[in-house]
Amino acid sequence: MAVPPTARTVTPKDTEWLLPRTPRSVGHSRVLLREQSRSWGIPDETTWTAVLLLSELMTNACVHARVPPGRVIGTRCVLLADRLRVEVSDASRDLPRLKLASRDDEAGRGLVLVASLADAWDVHPRAYGIGKTVWFELGVLLGKVSDAN
Repeated sequence: MAVPPTARTVTPKDTEWLLPRTPRSVGHSRVLLREQSRSWGIPDETTWTAVLLLSELMTNACVHARVPPGRVIGTRCVLLADRLRVEVSDASRDLPRLKLASRDDEAGRGLVLVASLADAWDVHPRAYGIGKTVWFELGVLLGKVSDAN
């Protein structure tokens, strides 16, 4: 059965990606979120913040998740009426903890950035028992897309 042409042009407001648990996936997820945000008309400033926070959560999933080889990282982005929700899921049961890095530490600031810049965030075990999901939300004012890149 053919899909009507108008049905193909409707942009979904929910998207998911499964990416390998490698450092390269961090950059790939940033590109995917930038492109998705642009297609949804999310303002550049909100997109920039979302990409930064996604990068931090993806890095944590790649570096800190103790999981068997071959496991993937799931990312889900949902545009609701007035906010963007981004979720990162991995197979590790270890829940991340917010810690304060010292001035000399080269790592350990990811969740502090998420807590500081997101309107809301949290972590919870995945519903089917394997791993966890870390998520954040940002307020979105649609229709105010700037040309600055």
